[in-house]
Amino acid sequence: MRVVIDTNVFVSSFFGGKPRKIIDKWFSGELVLCLSLPILREYFDVLERFDFDEKGLLFKLMSMFEKQHNLLFLANPREKQWVEDDPADNKFIACAIAFEAEYIISGDKHLRHLGKIGPVRIVSPDEMLKIVG
Repeated sequence: MRVVIDTNVFVSSFFGGKPRKIIDKWFSGELVLCLSLPILREYFDVLERFDFDEKGLLFKLMSMFEKQHNLLFLANPREKQWVEDDPADNKFIACAIAFEAEYIISGDKHLRHLGKIGPVRIVSPDEMLKIVG
């Protein structure tokens, strides 16, 4: 199942809980992570602001990106203005549409408010875990 993971879920995974379970589903191969260069840049820009105790997860993530494990990557998918209140969120939708992802996993109110863009559903980590079991 192809998914795009919003930065808030990705970064929250370092603190455990449902976001961590989402990342574990990617690690195990149950989810295929769809990424673009703008998303990857945002992940690392935000991660640089933290000093995580759990360096193991950070190294594992770096390794997964390097090996392109269960990962699809596109440099710059074409963005439109789907989210006028927060244009920075458009990169997640552009990536999902480019890869025909089924879901965007997000806690962001601007994205969640949309609910769906074309065939792409926008769900919380909790909803995603119910879907994948």
